[in-house]
Amino acid sequence: MSYADFQHRIARINDVLCALNVLAWDSRTMMPAGGVDARAEQVSTLTMLAREMATSDAMSDTLKAAQDEVGDGSDLKARAVALAVRDIEILKRIPAEVTQEKAALSSRAHSAWVAARQANDFAAYAPTLDKMMKLQRRIADAIGGDHPYDAMVGQFEPGMTHARLQGIYGELKAALVPLIQRAAAAKQPRHDFMTRAFPIPQQKAFGLKMAEKMGYDLNRGRLDDTAHPFEISFTRGDVRITSRFREDWLPGGTFALWHEAGHGMYEQNVAPEHTRSIFTSDLVNLYAVGGASFGMHEAQSRMWENRVGRSRQFWALHFDDLQAHFPDQLSDVSQDEYWRAVNRVRPDFIRVEADELTYDMHIILRSEIEADLMTGAIATADLPHVWNAKMRETLDIDVPDDTRGVLQDVHWSHGYVGSFPTYTLGNVMSSQLFAAAQDRTGVTDGLAQGDYKPLFDDMRDNVWSHGRSSTPEETLVRATGRGLDTAPYIADLTAKVDDLTS
Repeated sequence: MSYADFQHRIARINDVLCALNVLAWDSRTMMPAGGVDARAEQVSTLTMLAREMATSDAMSDTLKAAQDEVGDGSDLKARAVALAVRDIEILKRIPAEVTQEKAALSSRAHSAWVAARQANDFAAYAPTLDKMMKLQRRIADAIGGDHPYDAMVGQFEPGMTHARLQGIYGELKAALVPLIQRAAAAKQPRHDFMTRAFPIPQQKAFGLKMAEKMGYDLNRGRLDDTAHPFEISFTRGDVRITSRFREDWLPGGTFALWHEAGHGMYEQNVAPEHTRSIFTSDLVNLYAVGGASFGMHEAQSRMWENRVGRSRQFWALHFDDLQAHFPDQLSDVSQDEYWRAVNRVRPDFIRVEADELTYDMHIILRSEIEADLMTGAIATADLPHVWNAKMRETLDIDVPDDTRGVLQDVHWSHGYVGSFPTYTLGNVMSSQLFAAAQDRTGVTDGLAQGDYKPLFDDMRDNVWSHGRSSTPEETLVRATGRGLDTAPYIADLTAKVDDLTS
């Protein structure tokens, strides 16, 4: 009965983590401003409850007994126990008071970030962010690694290090910079129609219709508005997505919606037997999630957003439907013009609205800043200056204000230092997974006909259903036959530029 006891204890921890996710969703969508302080205490209490349950003597005894029962094999029971042992060992290294302070601060920091972003007032937010960065350095010291950034990245992408990232970024920069230059030198497509007045209810209607066509299940999900788009899961039966819509920028809300729907489909299709298990519980970050890693999660969101949603094939099939939702705004626009416009290479301030070619440059910039924050090479107060200088150097852009600069992302408020690299890793994985899927029966024909079930089924069988029972590398090898490889992603971007400049 030792393994059964282990499962029971993990299930109870997962219940607490799912409750924390409900509180997080509410705080980012509906909670009134007056609820911030009480919510911070609630989050702190539940986070510490989950930590105490995971690091208790009773759990330690249960894990030892479960190890004796299941042995050291590679079956799911042995993997479950081994994953719990690994995560709990890392969790124990982080002082309890740091975990508690970070949990409470993250709720307050989110509210402070929203207010500062709206007011374009980094100075008002800086003291809160400085507290968070000091906590992050304490976490990095506790976990250890060759570089202080290793611990940060490793929390979100097991096995990834600062040194390995530099190699990946080097390969991408070598390919991306010439592609960006070639696209920028080409004749720019028509895009005047992109900023016409597109009523938000119609944006949501079209976006959700396509998300459901892709496979997002609204019987087990819902869409809400937020300051920064996100997906969150309370088990596979309740997986919610959000987006941010602007009436004068049609692509922003729809592509963000499909991005989050990609995350949502992953969580909705973790195998039912993994519900309330270690394979849907991240005990390092004390977070209920079913993805193998943050990077593998981003592979799904970026694949549905970009490999599918930004493809010429997608708009050849669905542009008529978009026009039907916006007959006045798009009556003078062709399907080819729209496809070219949503793929236009346009260096911009905002990461979540960046084109495919410049997107990774935003991520590399953030990664460099985070690594320097961890070593102390950058002070929190200097962030706006450093950010703006790097944007000028990386994308030749002068940032007009902090709202569109250093205040645009929510991640640091939540203590997610080290999560930004997973977006680029997800881009790389998305192309690997997409290319491999198209070699299997039915996927290519399905995409050509607007039938996304074959691709959906392929991702479900090879990625989603396994939850956290496989590492990112194991997942890639199972689905593609090899580990992380930038070549398919570079090939996709090269083909896109060839098509756009033809």
